[in-house]
Amino acid sequence: MNRISCLFLALLPVYLPGLFLQGQDRPNFIFFITDDISADDLGCYGNEVARTPHLDRIAAEGRVFDRAYLTTSSCSPSRCSIITGRYPHNTGAPELHTDLPDDQVTFVRKLQAAGYYTVISGKNHMNEPEKLGFDEKGVGGRPSGSRDWVQLLKNRPPDRPFFCWFASNDAHRDWQINDKAPQFDPEDMQVPPFLVDGPRTRKDLAEYYHEVSRTDTYVGELVAELIRQGIAGNTYLVYCSDNGRPFPRCKTRLYDSGVKTPLIIWNPGKIKPGRTRALASSIDFAPTFLALAGVEAGPTFQGVSLVPVLENPRGKARDFAFSEHNWHVYAAHERSVRYRQWLYIHNAYPDKRSLSVESDDSKFPAAQELWDRYEAGETLPHQEDIPLLPRPRTELFHVEADPHQLVNLSGRARYRAIEKKLASVLERWTRETGDNVPENPTPDRAKGPRTGKDVRGEMPGQATGADKINRSGPVLEG
Repeated sequence: MNRISCLFLALLPVYLPGLFLQGQDRPNFIFFITDDISADDLGCYGNEVARTPHLDRIAAEGRVFDRAYLTTSSCSPSRCSIITGRYPHNTGAPELHTDLPDDQVTFVRKLQAAGYYTVISGKNHMNEPEKLGFDEKGVGGRPSGSRDWVQLLKNRPPDRPFFCWFASNDAHRDWQINDKAPQFDPEDMQVPPFLVDGPRTRKDLAEYYHEVSRTDTYVGELVAELIRQGIAGNTYLVYCSDNGRPFPRCKTRLYDSGVKTPLIIWNPGKIKPGRTRALASSIDFAPTFLALAGVEAGPTFQGVSLVPVLENPRGKARDFAFSEHNWHVYAAHERSVRYRQWLYIHNAYPDKRSLSVESDDSKFPAAQELWDRYEAGETLPHQEDIPLLPRPRTELFHVEADPHQLVNLSGRARYRAIEKKLASVLERWTRETGDNVPENPTPDRAKGPRTGKDVRGEMPGQATGADKINRSGPVLEG
């Protein structure tokens, strides 16, 4: 055998996957990311009030993740984390309303370079589309941002696989009611125990559920178009959210109400029906898309591929999932780690209230009612998280026994071993990924109308050069 033949055989394992994918139809992707929706507000996650028939259908036919978590519960940092497959403090854009730096690698640009037609429509909140790797920007359109999605599918280049980043404006305040979704009776609402059960809160939730259901409407339209074109069996449709519902103790927070995302992945040609309890992080989306497309991820992506879980609901991708709470109009520095049934949180600013402008300011009905009841001395202890000062420096929750994370087990002798373990894991993640507590952090936004850009201080990871660090911290145990 001559040298050329030997070289060909040696390189065959490297190039064969790419050659194989070029020789068949490469998969298409629709990434449907909603705005401000918690996982337990969908019918397929057990909600008895929600009306989400299309989502319930694709959930029954696809893979539903019961333990999928975002890296942060804040709009733009969450999206920047997803598109780069990196933790927020490693993106250079860990705080609200900061653009993703131009030198950050996105999975969309890698797909574009591999021949994919890439389009974004609806809410962006990251950077200019061309800098992110998108060939085309749709018009989106209010109120839901979904006006041109079906048309974009119809007008796509027929000779290229596609990746569509379809970003809904639902369910973001202020509520906009139309005929694209049902309206709900406030009396039917199931009020979470950390909110006060009153008329303003119930009406607020009812209007929120209208917008949640509107995302279901557009899922149904997209699925119908995929079926009409005969490409449903070669298209992955992914439904998730960027952060939790915009209500007190939800959006921006590290509890399930803030960072637990719905995650449904549907492809009737390649995914068999089944729910999974495998742990997943939103930084895993990027390497998963690239793996399914046969594109090499490269060193910058800190997440891991979820393909083993798509192939088998009993598969596993990770043992630990980390999240962070940074500045979102109000200063914050909280970090969390999830492991099995446990959630551990460390708060570097226990002297600050944990607030969100869209959730906790008294101008919104549910928050207004909570503050009024609190000032009247009519709230229960687990409804007093928003005004609480000082806050716990550490929190530990058994998530299965305490699904709303209301009973802090930190400091109890019975749980000392697991708390010590998770504190050590979080410290290792902090060290390896270059996280830090800024010396001169971004201050709270001044009250009153905005007069320009926010006054920006030092952001997490800025002093350590974390935007150039690729280490992921612990992923698997042992």
